[in-house]
Amino acid sequence: MELSTVKEKLEKYGQQHLLKYYDELSDDSKTKLLNEIADTDFDVLNALNHKGESKRGVISPIGSMEIDEINEKSDAFRTVGLEAIKRGEVAAVLLAGGMGTRLGSDDPKGMYNIGITKPVYIFQRLIENLMDVVNEASCYIPLFVMTSDKNNEATVSFMKEHDYFGYNKDYIFFFKQEMAPATDYEGHVLLEAKDKLSTSPNGNAGWYSSMVKNGLDKKAKELGVKWINIFAVDNVLQRIADPVFVGAVIDGGFVSGAKVVRKVAKDEKVGAMCLEDGKPSIVEYYDMTEELMDAKNEKGDPAYNFGVILNYLFSIDELDEIVRKKLELHVVEKKIPYIDENGNLVKPSEPNGYKFEQLVLDMIHEMKNCLPFEVVREKEFAPIKNKEGVDSVESARELCKKNGIEL
Repeated sequence: MELSTVKEKLEKYGQQHLLKYYDELSDDSKTKLLNEIADTDFDVLNALNHKGESKRGVISPIGSMEIDEINEKSDAFRTVGLEAIKRGEVAAVLLAGGMGTRLGSDDPKGMYNIGITKPVYIFQRLIENLMDVVNEASCYIPLFVMTSDKNNEATVSFMKEHDYFGYNKDYIFFFKQEMAPATDYEGHVLLEAKDKLSTSPNGNAGWYSSMVKNGLDKKAKELGVKWINIFAVDNVLQRIADPVFVGAVIDGGFVSGAKVVRKVAKDEKVGAMCLEDGKPSIVEYYDMTEELMDAKNEKGDPAYNFGVILNYLFSIDELDEIVRKKLELHVVEKKIPYIDENGNLVKPSEPNGYKFEQLVLDMIHEMKNCLPFEVVREKEFAPIKNKEGVDSVESARELCKKNGIEL
């Protein structure tokens, strides 16, 4: 894009300062910066005008399908799910845009080695879990891997270097998550280098719009996909494209499903499935009041006792509807690296600005219905968020060992 056109765009949004160092850049860096500004959607900054206005609706309990009922019907659900998988109607999307910073690694999180006696990588564990279903169904499941600007090259190279851990590469498709600009408290977009804007991924609900931007929604439809199972990179025990889960959602006439686990404590830091104004939603742990934590359902059990594990199944038709509507953008206070007035990189120890994110809870809330589907916590929930302690490499290793996984 021409410099004059970029200047017009920046003037429209009051972001002219982004060209502060332009004249001292090399020709390549000038082109890089102009292209990034041209590709950036500054309309997201409008969300600052509505910051703090978003309010939750009336929260009420939602019924979950619990383990006893699932076990009774598992054979029938499995049959329905396997038939859909064999017809090529089920795909999986791995949300793998994060880095292993909190684990003390500079690599993508999926490259982290949790092995004890041999290398066992997070990506490897997830592929092995998916291969269980591939072997059961005798067919490969399309796997879309969402990376980010920061880790795409390393992720693709790593997977190729390890021969995709035995998965058929013809069924693996990489795409980068859309990025949103980050601002200071006055709404000025920050620079993280003289030729680069400070940006962050557009939230855990931005995956489908990112697929659309990369044309992979069309690829999925060409393959005959009707259902997409999204899952996070950090849970090394989760079952992916689980035929019983898929079958339960389809058999029940639902357009979405959410795998959930029974909470270990009423104030556990996980979002809980609920209804919001009569529609499915998620109440985040930081929104859980004492009243909600102590509420009981008609059976006398805790009403908000099933926590989500970021493993969802969505109808692709419903996803198309959501993309057309556009989800709410949440303005979130964060620590954002930036360059100061002298051009030096600053890594703040306290929040210094805003990022803009779309959240899965809004995606769920746009669905006509959703099936909360309970799974056995010790068999399907081993998140790796910290190096030590709760939800750590240590705790995940112990759970893997209990499930007979050799590390």
